[in-house]
Amino acid sequence: MDSLIADDTYIPLVVMDPPYLILNTKSGSKSNLSKSLQKSQDKLVKASITEGFDYEAVLDRLVKLQKGKINMYIWCNKAQIPTYFNYFIDGLGCSFDILKWVKTNPIPTFYNKYTTDTEYCLYFRKGGLCMPKNMEDASTLFLDATNAKDNKKYAHPTVKHLEHIERLIRNSSRENDLILDPFSGSGTTAVAALNLGRNFIGAELDKTFFDTSVSRIKNNPVNKPINNNSNLFAQDVA
Repeated sequence: MDSLIADDTYIPLVVMDPPYLILNTKSGSKSNLSKSLQKSQDKLVKASITEGFDYEAVLDRLVKLQKGKINMYIWCNKAQIPTYFNYFIDGLGCSFDILKWVKTNPIPTFYNKYTTDTEYCLYFRKGGLCMPKNMEDASTLFLDATNAKDNKKYAHPTVKHLEHIERLIRNSSRENDLILDPFSGSGTTAVAALNLGRNFIGAELDKTFFDTSVSRIKNNPVNKPINNNSNLFAQDVA
């Protein structure tokens, strides 16, 4: 990402879905349900999205690009919440909201634990923009099924719903703003930004996902640049 974005670039909004921290990727059973769960976990491991990332290096770079303001949405699981809170709240004095995607069809595993039916989107801001136009956009809850259709279509195990990402961008940016997603995956943030008349910069390390993203953006009905310094996508990441 350092080579992709000049130091003097201003990024009004960051929306990212970085690798989660999944402490146990083994099902521990031979039942049919466990075998199905293990296949899902194996896909996550293969995609290199179960061991987190270099939090400090990436977040420090993103904060610099926001030029004294913080306006950032980060998808995560509950194991990562303390790390983000320590960085943004304790370290930078940000205000925050916790948005939740509660899945209506989670994998029914709950032996000695609650069902893993929720993913979290942490919103940190300090002078950032949060202007929902209606009650639906102002809600902190996404109640929806897993995105199996897009997961299959784009060959990515954790595709977020496009309308969820559009809500975040609509609430916290203006038309022509530059949106950054440094872990672009299948390109959902890029498509959402284009649909809403924003510019974007995306980066993705995995070549398969990168190629999928480029194809998806090219085939999106709304794919023209907003201005001469607009839409950029690169196979790179912080």
